[in-house]
Amino acid sequence: MYGNGTIVHGTHMQVVRFAGSGGQGLMTSGRILALAAGVYEGAVVLQTQSYGPEARGGAARSQVCISDAPINNLNPSRIDVLVSLNQSSCDKYFGDLKEDGTLIIDSSYVNELPTDNGYSFPFTFYCRDKLGNPVVANIMALAYMVAVTEVISRDALEAAVTNNVPQRFIKLNLKALEAGFREGESAKAERRRQSGFIDTQI
Repeated sequence: MYGNGTIVHGTHMQVVRFAGSGGQGLMTSGRILALAAGVYEGAVVLQTQSYGPEARGGAARSQVCISDAPINNLNPSRIDVLVSLNQSSCDKYFGDLKEDGTLIIDSSYVNELPTDNGYSFPFTFYCRDKLGNPVVANIMALAYMVAVTEVISRDALEAAVTNNVPQRFIKLNLKALEAGFREGESAKAERRRQSGFIDTQI
């Protein structure tokens, strides 16, 4: 806000979209990111979500706007980060990504890549094989995204997960967070050393 009381809308805003199928935890990812940014970092947040008739097996999305000032655009068409967990959602929403935006895909289910510049990791297969449960692939992808983009802090995300996940699932979710942070930081370090699409396999 300026000294004359004029509110500056969206002085600095990041738009993160999680895309995939119904049942992949997209709404949970959006809700946790919104809580982390709004409750634990004091940002202005707006979360929206949508399911089309193809929600089961097709493209669905959860979107979070994170700003340091009031948000006046409730449905921005251009996004800064796209986390895509299946092929159809990647195909559908990649065109909304800004030219300098960040694409993160789950290579468990995304085989045809729309760009050579992005991040790729088999979140679902990793969680299935290494953590014993693929249901937390969305949480691992969320932590990976935070490590790569630094859209919020690691501490804020950990607090949001710890305080908003059912007690019996906290241990598994924290393992997924740790794996996501580790792999994301590794991929980001590798990006500094080389250009092109990074695909880290198990």
